[in-house]
Amino acid sequence: MERFRRDFQTSGDLGSILSAKSTIMRSRNRWLTLNDQTECDGGKLATLFFSYSHVDENLRDQLEIHLAALQRQGLISSWHDRRITAGENFGDAIDEQIDSADVILLLVSPDFIASDYCYEREMKRALEKHERGDARVIPVILRPCDWQELAFGKLLATPRDGKPITKWPNIDEAFQDVVTAIKGALKQRGPNAKRSTGRLPDESKTTSTLPPRSSNLRISKQFTDLDKDRFRHEGFEYMANFFENSLEELVRRNPGLEQSFRRIDANRFTAAAYRNGEKVCRGSASLGGSTMGSESIEYSMTDEPRHGGMNEAVLVRADEEMIYFEAMGMQSYGNSKDRLTFQGAAELFWELFIRPLQS
Repeated sequence: MERFRRDFQTSGDLGSILSAKSTIMRSRNRWLTLNDQTECDGGKLATLFFSYSHVDENLRDQLEIHLAALQRQGLISSWHDRRITAGENFGDAIDEQIDSADVILLLVSPDFIASDYCYEREMKRALEKHERGDARVIPVILRPCDWQELAFGKLLATPRDGKPITKWPNIDEAFQDVVTAIKGALKQRGPNAKRSTGRLPDESKTTSTLPPRSSNLRISKQFTDLDKDRFRHEGFEYMANFFENSLEELVRRNPGLEQSFRRIDANRFTAAAYRNGEKVCRGSASLGGSTMGSESIEYSMTDEPRHGGMNEAVLVRADEEMIYFEAMGMQSYGNSKDRLTFQGAAELFWELFIRPLQS
């Protein structure tokens, strides 16, 4: 800075002085940011490998979106088999990436377990690295399946308690829980990890044998009316089973309570809970209610199946990633706009139903 100050004192060009000073400070701050980041993670740069079934590609895409913050900070890079280019040997490319990976994510689902390639080749190779201490293997439970007794079942899975991502009321919270677990694993990596030099990265160089290209290859998905109708009908069936099972468990755990669940027809059900014979909780749900139209599932705080009003509703919505339910927010003053899964929507209605027993 002193050298620049002396050079510009004779010229008297204030604009040039300020411009030069600004450039110097930007470069200095950028270097300090990178240096602070290097100190924060021990100077270790991590490569993530996704082992997954192509059936679960949509969920893998969503996880990668949630990992974008770590990628933007330069803490991780990620790889999956969709980045194999034409003409490459598929098996060799995957083996090479597993061998060089620091963190290997097993995206667990029934299809992952059923896949000979995922289970017999990728997973076993990954566990061998894990046992040697050359990589950290993290099972990410995407969908319900019987995984606990398998070879990777002894590893701590994510999300919390191994609860499948698709069973979380808010799927974004589930993915955030996975990201938190990955960040924790990055901080505990061993001494053999590659260390960053603290210099600004040279983007013209790459350690990968693959040709340079963008990792931003996700395309928007299109959902038809048929897709949305199926989602709504399957969601309603899930809710009916959810209420029936929850009522049975509620009575089993609480002596003195009784319950009534009635499936009126394919599009309606009612529920009630009694304490010492007195009706305390009541509710009903209908598919494609009269108030909000065919894209909704409506809930009323009454067990009268022909009641015309409603107290809450969920609507089928779709974006470029997924189909989901969105609450009307009538019980939260319109503030609830989360993307809800089947369970999330069912929990929303159940919370309204059981509220009198909890207040």
